[in-house]
Amino acid sequence: MNILIATNAFKGSLSAETAAIYIAEGIRKSKLKCTLTLFPIADGGDDTAALLNKKWNARKISTQVHDPLGRLIDTSFGWIQREKKAIIAMSDASGLKLLKKGELDPLHAHTLGTGELIKAALKKGAEKMIIGLGGSATVDGGSGLLKALGLRYYDKQGTEINDLPSGLIKLDKIDLKNLDKRSLSTKIIVLCDVQNKLLGDEGAARIFGPQKGANQQEVEMLEQILHQWNTKTIETMHIDMQEMQYGGAAGGVAACLVAYAGAKLVKGIDFFLDELLFDNLLTQADVVITGEGRIDAQTLEGKGPLGVAQRARQKGIPVIAMGGEIKSSHSKILSLYFDQLIAINQEDDPLEISIKNTKANLTRAAFNLGNNFPY
Repeated sequence: MNILIATNAFKGSLSAETAAIYIAEGIRKSKLKCTLTLFPIADGGDDTAALLNKKWNARKISTQVHDPLGRLIDTSFGWIQREKKAIIAMSDASGLKLLKKGELDPLHAHTLGTGELIKAALKKGAEKMIIGLGGSATVDGGSGLLKALGLRYYDKQGTEINDLPSGLIKLDKIDLKNLDKRSLSTKIIVLCDVQNKLLGDEGAARIFGPQKGANQQEVEMLEQILHQWNTKTIETMHIDMQEMQYGGAAGGVAACLVAYAGAKLVKGIDFFLDELLFDNLLTQADVVITGEGRIDAQTLEGKGPLGVAQRARQKGIPVIAMGGEIKSSHSKILSLYFDQLIAINQEDDPLEISIKNTKANLTRAAFNLGNNFPY
């Protein structure tokens, strides 16, 4: 029995790599006799750059950028000299992980630091960039990122707008003359972990704004800001960002990189699995175990476990999914992709305790699975 463990990160508790290790630990303690192969995955989210850097043996390039609230921080990106390729994690410059719970402020949190990372990679001579968008703390449409690359924003009085993104509600003119032209000649591949568009009920503000600290009034203000941002982008670039699948990823950063830098948006999990030759491992697997912190409707929007399950099912390989929380209301559609769904948390534990106990819960659930293995 060959089991392939291909886990995504359990957000807020375990990295993809650590999650795979704890599942393997639980199974090894059980009575199941099997061979385990660990293949931690990423779909454009927090772990993506770290896993790619490790697999590709990329060199760490340290630099300083501004965090979402404008504070100077130390961070880095991956660098492969022979290919002049940079690997950038948006979360390392503009991520939720950089803010305390009380600091979430999507009307004023910006992506300037991500733009500064891109600028540092351009200075290094990058001809290709891989950018993972997951884990962002922002809904600024990428306006901060583009400011770092030279764009300037003005209201009707000709006053420069610096308070991003809230000031964009008054946006009248986008000035391109200082845009770093190197970004236009660099191949930029953007790894997206959601398929949402920029605007509307399933757009960046209404779906992701609350996750980043916005109340209902702020969500509607963010929607208006992104609408104005798109209107002026259409006037300036003759590109409608609302037409882009994945455009709402990272609060609209995906759309802005297409409109202003000619980037290519791809489904992050497919890129990851293709680049790291996942299908080759599948040929040797009898069962696949995948998982992430929550398995719900968002999983079906292009998250890592879905990508793993789709490939395994094509080859007739059973797929078991483990999650901290599994939405019972979605179990019917989830069962189309996953043969078994295992919720690892204790039912009565509050979320904070469950997150704290993820390691123990995951190991215990894997141990129980091994002792009652269905295949």
